[in-house]
Amino acid sequence: MSVSLEGLLAEASELAQAAGSMTLDWFRRSSLTVESKMDGSEVTEADRVAERFIRDELKTRHPSHLVVGEEEGGSFESGNLTWIIDPIDGTRGFVRGVPLYATLLAVVDDSGPLVGVIYVPALNSTVAAARGSGCWHDGQRCAVSQTKELDGALINTSSFDTFSDPALLALKHSKTLMKTWGDAFGYYMVATGQAEAMIDPICSPWDLAPMPVILNEAGGSFTDIHGQANLDLSAGPNSVSGVASNGFLHEDLLAIMSSS
Repeated sequence: MSVSLEGLLAEASELAQAAGSMTLDWFRRSSLTVESKMDGSEVTEADRVAERFIRDELKTRHPSHLVVGEEEGGSFESGNLTWIIDPIDGTRGFVRGVPLYATLLAVVDDSGPLVGVIYVPALNSTVAAARGSGCWHDGQRCAVSQTKELDGALINTSSFDTFSDPALLALKHSKTLMKTWGDAFGYYMVATGQAEAMIDPICSPWDLAPMPVILNEAGGSFTDIHGQANLDLSAGPNSVSGVASNGFLHEDLLAIMSSS
């Protein structure tokens, strides 16, 4: 069954919202069981249930499409549409009751991310985009900020621990406002014009899969910390990086990240 790009965007948004809403059943539950995976990250029943829900739906709706998820893995094949799932981006915050975690979903073709969705369950808020179709925040077209100077620009990250010392000092001396509104919420803020940039020096592919199409369609820029626009979405955990910006500050931020 063929599906239009508009249909894929609507379907990805629907699935991310449904799966993300399910995680609220575990959010701030005192009996929540938290396990550690081999890479040291945390996982809960909520992560597994949300990913399994999306996989089951896709198996019924699009049996020919491939699926890659943080919890159950998967693989890519040239010529096939692939859905990439991060059921809870920000599990570490989720288990501590921080309401800024997100459910992420991307649809990827041979040219890269085609559709991207960030759904923040605790806010019931969605940022979604499709290639050539714009970026949308809760049904309204959204765009990045127009800030052109680092001085006073709001720069987010998931953790400053992942920065090299020279890069961290260079960012500090640039007079930006440095905040850890991290994980997917930082990218959500850039796409909606609430922040100027989000930087993740160490990340996993499923954390970033929706971000290139979301940022590009919002009028911003997305690369890795070396300036490469094409993410290796088949890479392993903690093997990729991301820099999202309003575009005006991108080269300055890349120069900062290359400080040594």
